[in-house]
Amino acid sequence: MAGEHPGRARGCSGAWAPDSDGRAARGPSHEPGRCVPGRVRPAGPGDGEGRMSVNVSELAARLSKAVADRTAITKLTDEFPELDIPTGYRVQRELRSAAGEIAGWKLGVTSRAKQAQVGVDSPIYGFLPAAGAVDLGEPLDTSALIQPRCEPEIVFTLGRNLEGPHITAADVVAASSGVAVGIEVLDSRFVDYGFTMADVVADNTSASRFVVGVPVPPSGIDLRLVGVLLEKNGEVVATASGAASLGHPAAAVAWLVRQLAAEDEGLAAGQIVLSGGLTAAVPVRPGDVVTATIDRLGSVELGCR
Repeated sequence: MAGEHPGRARGCSGAWAPDSDGRAARGPSHEPGRCVPGRVRPAGPGDGEGRMSVNVSELAARLSKAVADRTAITKLTDEFPELDIPTGYRVQRELRSAAGEIAGWKLGVTSRAKQAQVGVDSPIYGFLPAAGAVDLGEPLDTSALIQPRCEPEIVFTLGRNLEGPHITAADVVAASSGVAVGIEVLDSRFVDYGFTMADVVADNTSASRFVVGVPVPPSGIDLRLVGVLLEKNGEVVATASGAASLGHPAAAVAWLVRQLAAEDEGLAAGQIVLSGGLTAAVPVRPGDVVTATIDRLGSVELGCR
């Protein structure tokens, strides 16, 4: 639930198989040793490396090579079943340290229904490399990706720094200079989007590309109630409301700030936050055009080549 550290989610995260929303649905796992609760506390890079058999740097290198080769790999937990969510975040931090400039952050598994489906009770988060930004009107180069899928997002732009363990949704809205409609392009590095929670955290929550519309002031907009429309090639493929992200997208961002506070981090002025996918993600290929429309926020279109 909100306020919990992502490494303390209840139960084990078993292997996921792809479902219709482009993420994954969990099947039950009865493998001994799959879950290692409390074995590894959240730690900074390099802290406690000798206490586990997982080589964080090696796993980060595998994921980086998959991106460079544009080739999906089998999930990490196939070879390293002891990989857990806190260790997954350590792998993610290795990737972040090599990613260059950071544009902001993103949230995943923000739907309560999705959390129940995969056996967790809190979201997960990742970072957004600045190099992943796609400009308005710029086509998405699908040849640079492995298996791209798109989903609509409500995007927050921070007008001032925001940090601390007690941040609320109201604090997020007050600190935001604008909110916008966005499209996130997911690109799992694992074959057929098959992974456990620990795998997808290590893989930076499948982050790849993103396009963000023109921000508008958040005052006077109830982001829970805004309607969301996702179209592909002129056909409506999904609808939702802003409440699909943890009940309120600002609450999802507040959860993120509280988790970052546990790592002595926070959000910086000028950064953006993708507050969580609001509908099922749709696969895209060359020639496709995806449009996300959110009431009061406008529309953004992404063509694919």
